[in-house]
Amino acid sequence: MGELLDSRGAPLVDSFGRAITYLRVSVTDRCDFRCVYCMAEDMTFLPKRDVLSLEDLDRLCSAFVARGVRKLRLTGGEPLVRKNVMSLIRSLSRHLESGDLDELTLTTNGSQLARFADDLVACGVKRINVSVDT
Repeated sequence: MGELLDSRGAPLVDSFGRAITYLRVSVTDRCDFRCVYCMAEDMTFLPKRDVLSLEDLDRLCSAFVARGVRKLRLTGGEPLVRKNVMSLIRSLSRHLESGDLDELTLTTNGSQLARFADDLVACGVKRINVSVDT
């Protein structure tokens, strides 16, 4: 991660020369549902020591924003079951306020939306993707 953090400002480009402006970041592998297509019966979760801290996720996302990412989507598992995830979202919203980020979005199963909706709106999250098992 050090190399990424040391390369601030250098735009990210794919092998076809296109600017990379969209990043999806999984903040947890945990979920409060057990949809078959997402979580196999014998699935095991990552040990806590292998999951990036919220501070590390903030630094990582910020480094990508500094290199030209304009849209950031938080995913999981279910991102809203990650303990204190709103502190990460609040912190990342500073990039919306500065104009360095155009969109901070979320993919969710919707189970926690009623609990977090007001805070998400206050942080500038204007778009969510609700994934539904059918």
